[in-house]
Amino acid sequence: MNKLIECVPNFSEGRDKSKIDNIVKQMSDVPGITVLDVDPGQDTNRTVVTIVGAPEAIAEAAFQGIKRASEVLDMGQHSGTHPRMGATDVCPFIPVSNITIEECVDLSKQVGKRVGDELGIPIFLYEKSAQKPDREKLPTIRKGEYEGLSEKLKDGNWQPDFGPAKLHVKAGATVMGCREFLIAYNINLNTKDHRLATDIAFELREAGRSKRSPNPDSKNLLDGEIIRQENGKPVKVPGMFKDVKGIGWYVELFNRAQISINFNNYKVSTIHDVFDAACKLAEERGIRVTGSELVGLIPLEAMIMAGKYYLKKQNRSLGVPTADIVECAVQSLGLNDVTKFDPQEKIIDYAVQSENRPLMSLTGTGFVKELSTNSPAPGGGSVAALAGALGAALSSMVAALTHEKKEMLETKPEMDIIGVEAQTLKDRLTFLVDEDTEAFNKVMDANRMAATNDNEQKIKDKAVEVANKYAIEIPMETAEKCFRVIELAEILVEKGNPNSVSDAGVAAEVALAGVSGACMNVLINLPGIEDEDYCDSKRDQVETIMEKAESLEKIVFEKTMDVINK
Repeated sequence: MNKLIECVPNFSEGRDKSKIDNIVKQMSDVPGITVLDVDPGQDTNRTVVTIVGAPEAIAEAAFQGIKRASEVLDMGQHSGTHPRMGATDVCPFIPVSNITIEECVDLSKQVGKRVGDELGIPIFLYEKSAQKPDREKLPTIRKGEYEGLSEKLKDGNWQPDFGPAKLHVKAGATVMGCREFLIAYNINLNTKDHRLATDIAFELREAGRSKRSPNPDSKNLLDGEIIRQENGKPVKVPGMFKDVKGIGWYVELFNRAQISINFNNYKVSTIHDVFDAACKLAEERGIRVTGSELVGLIPLEAMIMAGKYYLKKQNRSLGVPTADIVECAVQSLGLNDVTKFDPQEKIIDYAVQSENRPLMSLTGTGFVKELSTNSPAPGGGSVAALAGALGAALSSMVAALTHEKKEMLETKPEMDIIGVEAQTLKDRLTFLVDEDTEAFNKVMDANRMAATNDNEQKIKDKAVEVANKYAIEIPMETAEKCFRVIELAEILVEKGNPNSVSDAGVAAEVALAGVSGACMNVLINLPGIEDEDYCDSKRDQVETIMEKAESLEKIVFEKTMDVINK
């Protein structure tokens, strides 16, 4: 549900651990940031740092890292085998979940402008953020490196996108922008022959292969003579998948050959499509794919795409918990073949710092016990969200049971749609259980702020207003989500498995409790808001949704009882 961005700044220091630690600490101290990896290189004299977080946190951490690098590193003293032009050489922003390319492009520009304005470092935008076609590729911008940067900046065609057109002697210049997530992935074969792996890799990758004449003595296309054009260049045969790079190699550790794949855009060419194609190509060559492995991390979205693809092939319901979808992907892709695949470590969304959700991490008994104490939170708002989550879970269950019923094959597509939506509602309402308590805590924190002078009073008044509105918006969302659960329940009572009609009826009943309880929490918080137009709007919303929910619940109840009494 939350926006998540990966940022991978490359710093021109790979030998002095104290300087590297200094830069990394500056970024990791930003609240909401998780450092996933720090990879220094002695020969390259370069360190690649991978951090993940929400957009605001990433923007701040990137700036702080660039700032500290400009203070502790000196490009005039730097040497290494890797091309570079700045203390922070390149700083890409990569969308991971619930965030668009456009948002990441905007973020890269915001950070770039801040770095240019406040630190005086020339900033060049690249990849998706590039403002000119000749600045899309990193090597083009980096040409001439740090040593040629001073003259380059005098060229009118190489004015930076942000910052001064003047060399920052210590920090050089930084390339910044948005790019897609890169997934490194290996497909395992039951052979030691790396030539077979290379042969398949050439078929899969976008660049394809050089065309060869058939060799009657071999099935391997690498054994034929290369066919050339009149100018001597090889005739190229394009590969199957766009934005895919691939090679074959032998891995002594696993005693087998692998097809090494890089996905530059997993949304264009999916892991599961490439994997299935590799299986087919391997079989044509008399070998088999035994499984695969991920190098580094993968976005949850890519795993869900694969899991749903294989669930659909198996004619199973898509309306199942995310963990089940991921497990289907893991098993279908054979991700445990050579190394253990731990979703909590390998899926980037799970590897970040987990949000503090103390209520939903309790057992059922623990939650009820916590609820029964004299603490004002958790309270009715959290219970309302939980009621809605239970109704959504029941709806998903009924959809899945209907999907599996042989006598109701015609409803499968609709049950898939309902099941997926019910799971989404369940996850969001589960989140709102804790968020309602968090909203209450924000109100308490705002009311505790000091107000010893007029300026402090203004700041406090604003904070209280914002907190109170948030404490209204959360239960308002709960009410809307719960009402949608009642709407799903009505469909399930009519079209779902008759044996589960009472479950659909119960879903509507608890969801109505969720609507009512959430609306009460909206109304009780309105007196803390001075904006009368806002208050009137919320009262109208509450009245409308309550009338609709109560009316629809009566319909669902009557339909449920009609089926039960038949």
